[in-house]
Formats: sequence, C-alpha cells, structure tokens
Amino acid sequence: MPELPDIRVYLDCLEPRILGQPLERIRLQSVSLLRTVDPPLALAEGRTVRSLRRVGKRIAIGLAGDVDGEELFLLLHLMIAGRLRWRPAGTRDRSKRTHALLDFPTGCLLLTEASSKKRAMLHFLRGEDALAGHDPGGLEIEGASLENFREALTRENHTLKRALTDPHLLSGIGNAYSDEILHRARLSPVKLSQRLGDDEIATLFAATQEVLDEWTERLRAEVGDGFPEKVTAFRKEMAVHGRHREPCPVCSSPVQRIVKGDHETNYCPTCQTGGKLLADRALSQLLKKDWPRTLEELEVRRATGSKPPRPTRSPRRRKSD
Repeated sequence: MPELPDIRVYLDCLEPRILGQPLERIRLQSVSLLRTVDPPLALAEGRTVRSLRRVGKRIAIGLAGDVDGEELFLLLHLMIAGRLRWRPAGTRDRSKRTHALLDFPTGCLLLTEASSKKRAMLHFLRGEDALAGHDPGGLEIEGASLENFREALTRENHTLKRALTDPHLLSGIGNAYSDEILHRARLSPVKLSQRLGDDEIATLFAATQEVLDEWTERLRAEVGDGFPEKVTAFRKEMAVHGRHREPCPVCSSPVQRIVKGDHETNYCPTCQTGGKLLADRALSQLLKKDWPRTLEELEVRRATGSKPPRPTRSPRRRKSD
C-alpha cells in the first residue's frame, strides 16, 4: 500500500500537472471503484482543480464548488495494489487493471489496480465535513511535537508495530515504513507502547521523522520531473522490510520475519530483540518446544540441516465410534 512518502511524491507530481486545470471527463471503467452516489460523479466534470491534499493514505482532489459554494472532492484510496499513472491526453486503456481515467487538457490520470480483489476506492464528496469523515484522525508526524507523539503512541497499549500502523493513532504509516522505523530506533516490534521509557519514545519519534523524511527525499530524487511508475513497498535500499534472511546493514545478522495473514513484520534480532527470535504465530504453535528461541539456535539448526519432527496427527474416528 502506498504510504506517506509515496503519497507525498504523488501530490508533488500531480500539482504541476492538474492544479488549476479543468477536469474535462471521468471515464469510469470499474463500477466497484466508486463508493458514493450523491453527489453524482458527472457533477465533477468541467470543474477546475482547486486543491490537492493528503488525508491519511488517501489523495483528495479538490474541485471548484457547486451552486452552494461548497468545494467538491474526489477522494482516492489506492489500498494495497492501486496505483496512479500519468499518460498523454486522450489515452485509451481498456485493460482490466484500469479502473478509471481522468482527462485533463495537460494529460490523462489513470487509476490502476494489479489485483483481482478490487479494493481501491473512489469517493465523490461535497464539502469539508464530508471529507473530514474519511480522515482516521491519526497524528501527522510532520510538525508534531514529542509530546504530541507520546500522547498518540501511548493512548492505547498496543505492540509498537500495531501502534505505528494504526491510522487512528499515527497518520500515513504502513507495513513497510513501520519496519524501517523500528529498525532505525532499535526497538522490538512486539514491545508494548505503554511500556516504553522516555528515552525510547524520544528515539522512536526521531526515527519516525527521519525515516519518513529520508524516504520522501529519496523517492523525489528518483522520480525527478517524471511521474512515479514504480511505487512499491519492497526496495533494495531498505534495511529490513522485505529482506528476510538477508544481512542487516548494521550488524550483518540475517533479517527475520513474522507472518500474519497478508502482512509480515521484518526485524533484526541482533539490533532489535537482543538476539531473541520472535514467535511466528503459525510456526511457533506448530513446532512448540522445537521452535528455536535465539538466532544462534536457528543458525546451528540450518547449518546442521536438522529439522524439527513432523507433528503427529491423532487418528480419525470412524462414524461408528
């Protein structure tokens, strides 16, 4: 899912292309994309783009107001696989991945999604109040103070991984950059937020600002005057995210992971957990006592080729039993 640095760069690139330009036409090719019916989407056509902003991980395109004078908003939520593309004016694209095309005099903005699940969303809203209703309300790191951060982080007692990615607590941070932030801060992803000391909170706050700002500048430099075409959560320059079993850039220990559903947490046991392997919920429950507790134990097991015994299954009972 595009996170705060990616959304920042999308907005940077959209501003010179569509700000002040009329939205000539919307070609909706996937009915599942549009999640609102009032006001009708046709009302957006012909209106000038007045503003661009980020709402959490969403992009809001503000359009000149209707007869009541209230600004109208196209709110795009790209979810996991949604992406924006910029193409020449008049572009035609009937691909199943292309959900909508927004035509401007300067070019064509495509919303695509590389997934059959079609999770990306478009809302057409009237007024600031309607737009605010889609804001999860998490703290904006840019411009926040340490005290603001402390209050948001410790409002609920979650693991640090969950706290960083909760949009109601902190805005714009997802699976990828939370891994990078925790590695930078040298904190365990499963440590509870309300058990952090003052120094640890200050360290985490600084790491959050640094990682988000550094990656924003890195992505800006990568795009230059172009448009983001390779928005991804997996980059070779990242320290731990998506780098399972690869060496940590700080200590060279192999990066480990915890998998839960569609998400995974990547961490360095040496830098973040004192050498302890965190329990992967599925595997640790399966292996129980055979689950390696430390990085050293895991490496010995891999080096010797020893494998834990296969779990035994209780015999099935016959229906007659």
